[in-house]
Amino acid sequence: MYATVASVSVVGLTAHPVQVEVDIADGLPVFTIVGLPDATVQEARERVKSAVRNAGFRFPAHRITVNLAPADLRKEGAFFDLPVAIGILKASGQLEAPLDGYVFIGELSLEGTLRPVHGVLPAVAGLAAADGTHTYVVPHQNVGELALLEGTRLLPSVGLSEVVQAIVEGPVIQVVPAYEPPSGAVDSPLDFADVKGQATAKRAMEIAAAGGHNILLTGSPGSGKTMLAERLPGIMPPMMREEVLEVTTVYSAAGLLMDGQSMVEQRPFRHPHHTASNIAVIGGGAMARPGEISLADRGVLFMDELPEFHRDVLEVLRQPLESGTVTISRVRQTLTYPAHFLLVAAMNPCPCGWYGDTTHPCICSASDVRRYRSRISGPLLDRFDMVLSIPRLQASELGELQAGETSAAIRERVTLARERARGVLEERGLRANADLSGPQVRKLVTLDRDAQAFLTMAVTRFSLSGRGYDKVLKVARTIADLDGAQRVRAEHISEALQYRSAGATWDA
Repeated sequence: MYATVASVSVVGLTAHPVQVEVDIADGLPVFTIVGLPDATVQEARERVKSAVRNAGFRFPAHRITVNLAPADLRKEGAFFDLPVAIGILKASGQLEAPLDGYVFIGELSLEGTLRPVHGVLPAVAGLAAADGTHTYVVPHQNVGELALLEGTRLLPSVGLSEVVQAIVEGPVIQVVPAYEPPSGAVDSPLDFADVKGQATAKRAMEIAAAGGHNILLTGSPGSGKTMLAERLPGIMPPMMREEVLEVTTVYSAAGLLMDGQSMVEQRPFRHPHHTASNIAVIGGGAMARPGEISLADRGVLFMDELPEFHRDVLEVLRQPLESGTVTISRVRQTLTYPAHFLLVAAMNPCPCGWYGDTTHPCICSASDVRRYRSRISGPLLDRFDMVLSIPRLQASELGELQAGETSAAIRERVTLARERARGVLEERGLRANADLSGPQVRKLVTLDRDAQAFLTMAVTRFSLSGRGYDKVLKVARTIADLDGAQRVRAEHISEALQYRSAGATWDA
């Protein structure tokens, strides 16, 4: 007695079709699963036995062999409980209805109910893109994250007995309707109105949000670096459907969708500790899971106390910052995850933190300051579009009672600036000015005569590298978008250089 059931395995974010082959033969009762199963898949034998019995069916007292094909693809996770159980019922004659067109996904409890599994969204999205005729039998708790897959046919179920009954009697198929994005951005409890003073820093954060520019904040303890960074996602424009799908796919594969959360519709904010390893930040491990940079995709990665991170962690950031993806190579597999994040880094100006402060004396020697700053390599520093020094507030500013401008007001300007740039960027598959390559910057960013002369002078004065030159143009283009200007003017170049000059004088 033989049966075949369709399922799927997810490796990274890629879905691979899996055929669950079940053979029931005479002999001593033995239940074997082959086809490179991991420990979780092997343990499915005990779960399936109990689930089949407690759901009201007979578990065959024969020799049962389950093969997960293709045999050279490693199978991980609890995806295969349901398809294995269905295959046993089919092969033993307890389920006679045809199974063509169904794809089964789900973990079984001992009583036969279905439990949600991680990675359903990339699994269904990958197969649906290749063949949209399948009906996916999934745990009902996973339906919410599939709301992004318009037109997909679903059979959400509570337990094994319900699945069998639906297949025999004729299932009631749900077709995923068109996704409706949120009517507007959800206001965060962290509001820029709470930030006193710091007009220059607020302006810089607005520019960073409008253009997707990486920014490095330096300043003494208590100057407000963390406070500003935490409020940055609240002024970024709402995510588009493609961004919601991309981010939710990563979180689904990582198993980080919280109970009751169906999608990630707010831009992520990730804040790894400076003791985090390069695997935790970049991703990897035995199963090559996504790291912090992928979990911050389309959102903000905040690295506080930047010089305190391990040097290898900082250096491996360089490639993802340029490409927007990270590739993790292991002996048995190579996986690619999205890593299109806005990097906000913060650091003190010296080891004691008070270099340049007017009220606290600095106890560091000049060599201590140079050694501390040298932990940030030149190539990494060059990947920050903006470097800003933040002074501590004066007593008069701390006592100010009037609230500042709200995040909602700033977000309106940021969203409008993105809209102005969208036409040119979308033709090239880009989302923000920071994504422009060097040749694209020189071709698309038009300067008036005064701006060109001013920038030529600045190249010599600040010893700008080729990358630095391009970044000044990108930031200036974003400032022009905020200003509603078609051409980049000299004042736009001047303001962009203001945020670049701190990096140019890093070793001073």
